[in-house]
Amino acid sequence: MEQLQEQLKIVKPESPWKIAARRFAKNKLALVGLIILVLMFLICFLGPLFSPYELNQTDVKNKNQAPNGDFWLGTDKLGRDILLRVMLAGRISLTVGLVATAISVAIGATLGAVAGFYRRYADTIIMRIADIFLALPTLPILITLGAILSDLKIEPSKRIYFLMLIIGLLGWVGLARLVRSQILTLREQEFMQATEALGLRDSRKIFLHLMPNTVPIIIVSATLGVAGAILTESVLSFLGLGVVPPTPSWGNMITAANSLIEFRKRPWTWIPPGLCILITVTAINLIGDGLRDALDPKMKNR
Repeated sequence: MEQLQEQLKIVKPESPWKIAARRFAKNKLALVGLIILVLMFLICFLGPLFSPYELNQTDVKNKNQAPNGDFWLGTDKLGRDILLRVMLAGRISLTVGLVATAISVAIGATLGAVAGFYRRYADTIIMRIADIFLALPTLPILITLGAILSDLKIEPSKRIYFLMLIIGLLGWVGLARLVRSQILTLREQEFMQATEALGLRDSRKIFLHLMPNTVPIIIVSATLGVAGAILTESVLSFLGLGVVPPTPSWGNMITAANSLIEFRKRPWTWIPPGLCILITVTAINLIGDGLRDALDPKMKNR
């Protein structure tokens, strides 16, 4: 009798998110990337709280010190602690990457959903705007806008917000096209016919019924977009057109390598931020690949 009851038990199907989490957990490289990224966030956002030094604290007596017991990563030409500056620079670079990606995701997902749902004129207009953005050379435009910000003499603290906004406004096109293609497919599904029969408003159809089904695409695109935004910020800051001193970022700290003396005799001034960029971007890409495989319906039998 007990065996019969067990056989008659209704097995509750596992949710897609639990299945995706299980697949992600099986991806060792993705887990390594996640652990590295979490550690990087903890070090950058909590590490400075335990430092005995201050951001702009100069000490001429200890300038250009090699890594030692007092200064684990050495000091720069002004006697500032490199470790503290690398951690605070990580805060800036990671924040720029996250906020810029959030802006591009908000714009791209919304425009892509509108284009895919309404089609016709809305689709044509939005996709032609997207084509224009794709045709624009991104790096020269960013360099030009960075030069304009420099000419306007905007304060470094406020310049960061403009930088995040610019990167976000130029990075929405790829996601918009992905969401549009997904919405075009979902629009013909039976559940959308049910929403038509219920007489729901277009806004409810888009944001409550269509958009949730594009979340996997958005998550993967956003994850990889963070890495791209961090690299973009680093390039602009390296060129002196992004985050400018005294505010540190990984990009403007690498500018120490422009000096032959710093490059050859004091590598501790530019290698740590360079390694942080490499490690962080690699970790994010590993997470993105893991999420793509975990959320891909074609992988459900693996």
